[in-house]
Amino acid sequence: LRGDLWNPEHRPPVVRTPPAVPTHSGAGRWFQASGKTDWETPKAFFDQVNEHFCFETDVCASAQNTKCPKFFSREADGLKQTWRGVCWCNPPYGRGIDLWLHKAWQSAKNGATVVCLVPANTGTGWWHEHVVARATQVFFVRGKIKFVGATQGAPFDSALVVFGEKCK
Repeated sequence: LRGDLWNPEHRPPVVRTPPAVPTHSGAGRWFQASGKTDWETPKAFFDQVNEHFCFETDVCASAQNTKCPKFFSREADGLKQTWRGVCWCNPPYGRGIDLWLHKAWQSAKNGATVVCLVPANTGTGWWHEHVVARATQVFFVRGKIKFVGATQGAPFDSALVVFGEKCK
């Protein structure tokens, strides 16, 4: 997978053991230094993923950056909402990302399909607790995603983490 292209035909097996390679530890510092934790997904990247999953709800968005007609804003607090159908989740990066992944897993247990765009920080506790132990599929994105409003690509790798079964 590339940050600017996503090929749904390339379906790697579910990752149960993280690869034995160094991980990027600078993701949190990069976002903290910028003062932002909520970075908008590039439209072209989202559109390619959406072609495969047909998202119904953006569970972590604002009116300015939502990718779906139905969305949960910060004020609505997506973590307190019921996630149904096929959901897109680009959560705030940094502390609390585990809460979004836990909610994705809980929602999948209740029938939803949730696709989360997260840093591929394979050495973190949240990665092992939520991705390795609970994800249905993991797609590693090749290259660095340049989020909307960023001056350069992110300094870390990204992954699409799928909880649930429904896809096109």
